[in-house]
Amino acid sequence: MTRSIAGASARRLFSTAATLASVAFLAGQVSAAEELNALVWCDHTDPALIEPFEKANDVKVNLKEYEGTGAGISILEQSRPGDWDVMVIDAVDVHRVIDMGRLGEMPADALPSADLFPELRMEANNTRDGKTYAVTEKFGYNTISYDKTKVDPKDMEDLSVIWSDKYKGRIALYDYYLPMIGLVQLGLGNKTAELSEADMPAIEEKLSAMKAASKQVADVVSSQTALATGEVDILVGGGEWITASLAKDKPNLDWTVPKQGAVRWAQSIAVMKDSTKPDLALKFVQYILSPEGQARLATSSCYWGMPTNQKAGEHLAPEQKQALRWDDQPGYLQNTQLYPVPSAELDQKMQDAWTNMMQQ
Repeated sequence: MTRSIAGASARRLFSTAATLASVAFLAGQVSAAEELNALVWCDHTDPALIEPFEKANDVKVNLKEYEGTGAGISILEQSRPGDWDVMVIDAVDVHRVIDMGRLGEMPADALPSADLFPELRMEANNTRDGKTYAVTEKFGYNTISYDKTKVDPKDMEDLSVIWSDKYKGRIALYDYYLPMIGLVQLGLGNKTAELSEADMPAIEEKLSAMKAASKQVADVVSSQTALATGEVDILVGGGEWITASLAKDKPNLDWTVPKQGAVRWAQSIAVMKDSTKPDLALKFVQYILSPEGQARLATSSCYWGMPTNQKAGEHLAPEQKQALRWDDQPGYLQNTQLYPVPSAELDQKMQDAWTNMMQQ
């Protein structure tokens, strides 16, 4: 009897809650004239970035977060044309989505290309046959982050430190094979763009040495936590995206670009070819690329990174620019290289090498 009454009460409460939820949903539909669906990285989910656009345009931006190009492509393959209006993707992978026929052309004269750092315009990645399909919005570096009170900063200027025994047991490795193998390639004196199967034996040897010298191999959150709490003193694969947001509370944490260079990541934003709201989607891209939008994206709560629009500096506080190394960018851009872009066969060999290292 008691159970039946409780069940009936629960059903009534559920019915009431469902009705209220429906009313709230409909109210939300009425309050927002339009909706925009965006497939993004986590830095775009910060309300401080999204809400100004929503309020200015009376629109609701529905965000779906993903990590890694493979996951993004999988979502596209399982989606219907028109499901997505905007996509954020690794700049080196834009052509993969162009090949799928999923990206729409954007009018070049509607984008602030002249305001972007010249090295980040990346026409080879974002355009095809003279048509613009994406534009780079944010960038940064996979390099070495460290606690400058516990290591010799001069040692961090040489990539060979990542496989030496000097700091054995005090190192964390970022668990993403592509930039990490890119760093090893640079440390061996080679270019990431020229990485081939012939380079893999030497790379695998250094990966093994790195694993032996490390304390852990961890994801973004775990590796950042390990560095911030002093569990490790060095994070290989880190950079401003790991330490910049911690600069205020953890001034002992730092990062550098070694003499051999570092791997530069860059993310692009694009309008989907089958978007039912291409004008609104383009407007969103323009907002993200505006100086104000760029400053908010650069200091997103998920992770910080350099904005590609140079005018964003006018909207960043001096301490934010310092954490991002704003004044050092000309030198860093000259001394860094993009992620390797391997063939499917080489990519598998790289993944296998990383898996083998993890199992040692």
